[in-house]
Amino acid sequence: MTEHRISCHRKYRFVGGNFKTTVQTIGQYQIDIYHDETFRQGSVDNSHKYDYVYFDKSNYVLPTMFGIKIFKDNQLLKSAIIGSIGGGTTNHKNATIIESDRFLICCSDTIFCLSIPDLTLLWRTQADQATCFEIFKYQDNYIVHGELEISRLDKNGKILWQQSGADIFTTISGGQDFELTDNFIIAKDFEDRVYKFDYNGKDFTDKTQFSWL
Repeated sequence: MTEHRISCHRKYRFVGGNFKTTVQTIGQYQIDIYHDETFRQGSVDNSHKYDYVYFDKSNYVLPTMFGIKIFKDNQLLKSAIIGSIGGGTTNHKNATIIESDRFLICCSDTIFCLSIPDLTLLWRTQADQATCFEIFKYQDNYIVHGELEISRLDKNGKILWQQSGADIFTTISGGQDFELTDNFIIAKDFEDRVYKFDYNGKDFTDKTQFSWL
């Protein structure tokens, strides 16, 4: 499989206490992404202030909130914070996709797509019932490795198809549980059963792994 991504430089640092920050450079812009779990909308005591707040409506504290800041020549241009319900997600290399004029990020059960450099929310899609672990570019679409579902989204965030398994798509051993090959998406569940789907969502999984079938 051939995968094309915009070249960007990524590193980690700490800002404002214990906020682990991913610093990505794309062209003339620097994008900082970090956890800001202490943020409360409307509070005057927040460590960081934002131009935009993109939160799910919820009566509960959101499990994952990412602060995002875009700089040019060390000058802050725009800032935003995103948050969603579902399981907590971490800030790691396969949780974001950087493109020339926008980027996508996994945040709990949702994929957010924001513009560069304005941080306008272009779309957001709930791509899993629990947690979106990873996102990968495939042609002009995206493959999302979720806890309960594997999804393919188009460039506008529309879900083209989804597949689920007998258990969650992660392994108890913590080993490799998700792989994109030239023709197939390979995933493992909590019981190390192997699932195989093509990029059109057709299921090629060996059903003999499931004793009840």
